[in-house]
Amino acid sequence: MPTPDLRQRTHHDRAASGPCDFPADESAGTYRQLVLDLSGPQAPQSPEPTTLGVLRGSGHQHRSVRTELRNNTLARMADGENRFPGILGFEDTVLPQVERALLAGHDIVFLGERGQGKTRLIRTLVGLLDEWTPVVAGCEINDHPYAPACIRCRLLITEFGDDTPVAWRHRSQRFGEKLATPDTSVGDLIGDVDPVKVAQGRTLGDPETVHYGLIPRTNRGIFSVNELPDLAERIQVSLLNVLEERDIQVRGYLLRLPLDLFLVASANPEDYTNRGRIITPLKDRFGAEVRTHYPLRLGDELALIRQEAVLSWRESPLGLPTVPEHLLEVVARFTRLVRDAPQVDRRSGVSARLSVAAVETVAASAVRRAALAGESVPTARVVDLSAIVPAVRGKIEFDQLEEGREDEILAHLLRRALAETFRARLAGTDLSGLQRRFEVDGPVETGDLVPAAELLRRVGPVPGFAAILGRLGIDGAESPGLAAAGLELAMEGLHLNRRLAKEELPGRTVYGG
Repeated sequence: MPTPDLRQRTHHDRAASGPCDFPADESAGTYRQLVLDLSGPQAPQSPEPTTLGVLRGSGHQHRSVRTELRNNTLARMADGENRFPGILGFEDTVLPQVERALLAGHDIVFLGERGQGKTRLIRTLVGLLDEWTPVVAGCEINDHPYAPACIRCRLLITEFGDDTPVAWRHRSQRFGEKLATPDTSVGDLIGDVDPVKVAQGRTLGDPETVHYGLIPRTNRGIFSVNELPDLAERIQVSLLNVLEERDIQVRGYLLRLPLDLFLVASANPEDYTNRGRIITPLKDRFGAEVRTHYPLRLGDELALIRQEAVLSWRESPLGLPTVPEHLLEVVARFTRLVRDAPQVDRRSGVSARLSVAAVETVAASAVRRAALAGESVPTARVVDLSAIVPAVRGKIEFDQLEEGREDEILAHLLRRALAETFRARLAGTDLSGLQRRFEVDGPVETGDLVPAAELLRRVGPVPGFAAILGRLGIDGAESPGLAAAGLELAMEGLHLNRRLAKEELPGRTVYGG
């Protein structure tokens, strides 16, 4: 028997086959069905389309989503592979809990303040699915050929048997997510009556008139509800059957559609624990609750900045901007100080995006100077750090009593971060030669538009300067920009330790004045 061509089927055949004949992308509406390419910039090569008979002859085994996640997690553990690429700082705290939940087959709700990497962590779970899985060709809810759930696929397999066409679905297409908003409806998530199908002559009450929502369209995959507490309570009720009975119910239809689905959600713990906006039966049906956190160690904060900050401006005519390590450390320490500051609302949290935006702003300040002053290599310096305060002010929620003092508070915390970095990197270093230079030769003016070579010329030879750069891991002979960056850290450290005067003016700074 020849392989059937579903595109040639008649309108009558369509009417008998149900909603899976409509392509999934036609019903996405304004909501996005996330597609991740986890295998690289090029589209992965799909296996050739086949038939049910060939699939059976190949020895293919049907595995549920939970079995895929469990077995692939165990395989990566045995091989020593990273199960959650790109996730930093959770190795000893969050990730063991996630792995236990995956092995137990538990749905997960992630609790954490903004900017802790909850969504990033959720999306890495897709990489633990099988790379390719077979589906009945044209199926709207990704039915496995061995276990069809929808009416259309059951009729198709009954009619064509082993000649039923089978397609392949990549794991990046098996992830769906919905940002919970107050206007989200049950139809968006679960499904509703499709007026187009009713207009085609089908009767109300016919299960084939159902238009599936996002959750059934992610059948045999992972579905995420972001910011779950923002979902109206009556809409949360629609998720109860999905989490426990693993099926869906649409309006008054006698429809029970079994789903093979792994459900995850994210929530702010303030919403979760205090406002009580997640209904109790829904909380009870999540198998695991995992609390995330901000980086606990300074090294984790630095690693996060290096991974996330976009500093490689390869298309820029000025080349790649350079941000020295000691400035990255200043930004990391500044972020941690802001999180711990009593003037900042801790319930809101201070996102990891703050440090990323701060470093990118510092790099942009260096590029601006290079463009205006004619430097060939943009190199960030201490004078560029002042640009951080206005750039990140909107990312922080202050206590109401501190209204009007935001810039003052952030500037103070930035000075503290500079002082801590100076002590960590140059404590015990002989700076008497640099201090004596100011006592003998007078003040030096720098600024966000003063080129590095000009600053070094103004300061002149300094006894012990090579030792200062060595402590910072800088070879001053190779890069005047890095040498100037190290010099400014030393000068600022002397000032913060009350050993060198400093006067700040718009656009310029005078040391030793």
